[in-house]
Amino acid sequence: MTVYAIGDVQGCFDALQKLLNQIQFEENKDTLWFTGDLVNRGMQSLEVLRFVKSLGEKAVTVLGNHDFHLLALAYSVRGAKAGDTLGVILNADDKKELIDWLRRRPLFYHDKKLGFALAHAGIAPMWSIEKAASLAAEVETALQGENAVDILKRLFSNDPAYWNDKLEGIDRLRCIVNYFTRMRFCHADGRLDLEYKGGIKNCPEGLQPWFEIPQRASADTRIIFGHWAALEGKANAENIYALDTGCVWGRCLTAMRLEDGERISVGC
Repeated sequence: MTVYAIGDVQGCFDALQKLLNQIQFEENKDTLWFTGDLVNRGMQSLEVLRFVKSLGEKAVTVLGNHDFHLLALAYSVRGAKAGDTLGVILNADDKKELIDWLRRRPLFYHDKKLGFALAHAGIAPMWSIEKAASLAAEVETALQGENAVDILKRLFSNDPAYWNDKLEGIDRLRCIVNYFTRMRFCHADGRLDLEYKGGIKNCPEGLQPWFEIPQRASADTRIIFGHWAALEGKANAENIYALDTGCVWGRCLTAMRLEDGERISVGC
């Protein structure tokens, strides 16, 4: 069995199929890990969602910020944004099945045997792997519960920007989701900055990439993430694997073979 991790697809179904042909993916033998943001911006989000769902246990995908946006649209608790390409999913005959499947995807995934963790944007600097798994489970349980719609209605905000174990209710869930799905830069104390979305070289003073915060609690674990296309797949940090290479922006879609770290990319 071979495991491949694939960066943000964002509705680029043709590119995904091209990449799978390139790596000679065999569904009966191989497994795919997706960094989240399966949908939006690209024009084939419905095809991507149907395909990944059809893979069953042969695919692991964590939730990204665009996936959360789709859930909110599907439950009519948030309005569409300029540039959205999600209408075809919302009007599909199998919308209910697809949305229910998406709502049940994990926020975080850790394979102890393989020694890799998977999160859309990364892991908060103050969280250990065990802490990250526990907090992700809180959100997953809430999203799969009877109050999921109310939670989605109040989930989209930048506050609170700093994790505190004493956080409760929607503030707690929102903070967890923002670290897992929207994080790029943090202040030295781990507080989120959700404004600057560019590359590392020109970042504002006082900010650091989340994976460069000193004494990061998960530093000993290999972490795969997407979300940050401006990195162009280059984090240049130990145990950190950035896989969003900007397919939807006309660059490429990238897969990484976990057993040896080899990367394979196809143009979009």
